[in-house]
Amino acid sequence: MEIANRIIVDEKIRFGKPVIKGTRVPVDLVIGKLAGGLSYEEVRAEYEITKEDILAALDYAAKHLSDEEVRAVA
Repeated sequence: MEIANRIIVDEKIRFGKPVIKGTRVPVDLVIGKLAGGLSYEEVRAEYEITKEDILAALDYAAKHLSDEEVRAVA
């Protein structure tokens, strides 16, 4: 099932984690690689995905985080 542009979930692929459509590349892996310092081009080449796929993963993560509620505890 497509849950966002270029992002799908299927319980038969990566245990239902969000992945790039048409691949088995999890969104969190893409975000983690970028956070770890890899460039778009390095991630694109390593996982054979497009720049648009990377941007879709970033967009999905940003929207998902914007819904997160964080409460400070004293």
